[in-house]
Amino acid sequence: MPLYRWLALASVAALANGGPVQVPNLTLPSNATAHQKDVVNLFVTSYQAYNASAWGHDELLPITKSYQDDLNGWGASISDALGTMWLMGFHDWFQDAVNYVATVDFSTPRTGTTVNLFETTIRHIGGLLSAYELSGKNNSVLVQKAEQVAQQLAYGWIGNNSIPYVQVDFATQTPVVETESLAGSGTLTMEWNRLSLYTNNDTYRQLAEKSVQSMIKLPGVLPGMPAMYVDPSTGTSVGSYVTWGSGCDSFYEYLIKYPRLTNTDDNSYFHQNTLEGTLRRPARSAFLIVSVHQNSTVGNWTYLADSDDGQILHVGSHLACFYGGNWILGGKLTNNDTIFNIGLQLTDACWNTYAGTATRIGPEGFAYISSDGNYTGGSPPTADQMAFYNEHGYYITGSDYIMRPEVLESNFYAWRATGNTKYLDNAASAIQSFQKYLPTTVAYTGISDVNNVNSAKINDMESFWFGEVLKYLYLTFDDPNRISLDKYVFNTECHPFEAPTAKSGY
Repeated sequence: MPLYRWLALASVAALANGGPVQVPNLTLPSNATAHQKDVVNLFVTSYQAYNASAWGHDELLPITKSYQDDLNGWGASISDALGTMWLMGFHDWFQDAVNYVATVDFSTPRTGTTVNLFETTIRHIGGLLSAYELSGKNNSVLVQKAEQVAQQLAYGWIGNNSIPYVQVDFATQTPVVETESLAGSGTLTMEWNRLSLYTNNDTYRQLAEKSVQSMIKLPGVLPGMPAMYVDPSTGTSVGSYVTWGSGCDSFYEYLIKYPRLTNTDDNSYFHQNTLEGTLRRPARSAFLIVSVHQNSTVGNWTYLADSDDGQILHVGSHLACFYGGNWILGGKLTNNDTIFNIGLQLTDACWNTYAGTATRIGPEGFAYISSDGNYTGGSPPTADQMAFYNEHGYYITGSDYIMRPEVLESNFYAWRATGNTKYLDNAASAIQSFQKYLPTTVAYTGISDVNNVNSAKINDMESFWFGEVLKYLYLTFDDPNRISLDKYVFNTECHPFEAPTAKSGY
């Protein structure tokens, strides 16, 4: 079997005719209200504990009832929680949070001096601007504070560089010069476009777009897939590693989402996107997909492997499991059933990593065996891992759960796009597992071993527990017309932005 499967897709019009993402007239079963209430209770317990023991800090340490400030101390949990609490109807808490944000000087870190362009953009800028939209565009201070931090982050671009450095020293207003990842420097367009819209300063959009456009032009290690790393000083790729996981994930994610958010007539985003093979034939009469598309020998589970210097790596990760939802979205926008169905298969395979463990919570890392082999770049599977694989069709390589959302994210897209209630059952199962295995001294926390019902706990409640996990679960059981996938586009931190009516084709 060849290393990469070329999947010729059915012929379509010169531009694919886009269709609605959501099933029309989608309705929820009667038990959805109870499941949504369970999600609200998870949020209330978590936020009250954060409020009592970590208010104004980045994250609650729930075992010790303390806090940490690993994201510069501006209160990342607040920025991530704003949209969730608004959607849940906690408007008093929302206003308290807005009042707090108004006091923060985002031009000066409270811890350290170096600020991460990527993390600050997706959490703070994304969270503040999404909350501004959701709350009726009445809290202009949220835009002001988003711009305050963006003004400093813009020092990541130096000289004639199109691609920014990710670590920016706010004290000296200079970046840390180092090799960057595609995702680190290329996951800015959605947030910085919205910032330009609400500040009437187009500089932010231009900066973000020129970075992505420079990356789009990079030669692909695989067609449409540049190497993970890039040197901003030269604008050239570094190495040959290719992945849909960490380092590349949200770069590819935004190549689909940004043209939907903006309805841009610039076709380079969709042309480049790896979901469609990133290649269109010159006549644009057919799509051609190329990827490390694989299936496991047990269970026939679909996954997208990594590649390094031509060597396929049969690895997967919780983080990469966003790709199911991304392919579902892209398949719907291009009215392409092949892409859409691959997205569903990817989503089901990722859910299988939850279904196979003792806690029914998915692990951080896992691996597969396909007809192409079982190489992962590390040690071969042990006897215990092989026994697990033979039962479940994957084996665990990283057993921890750090409150990641991606499997539930794709599950949300699959529910909205198909109306199949098995995805509601999946979400309800996850809620039950979280209620049973994640409680600690106060609130909830990660666990070290998802395949051990008596696992040790991890003393950290991630800010994206508020912004992503609980929001995706809440919306899974919410009225599908409220935050419709045909009216909103989510950033990579699950902060929804208002989208215009979709074009007839993408």
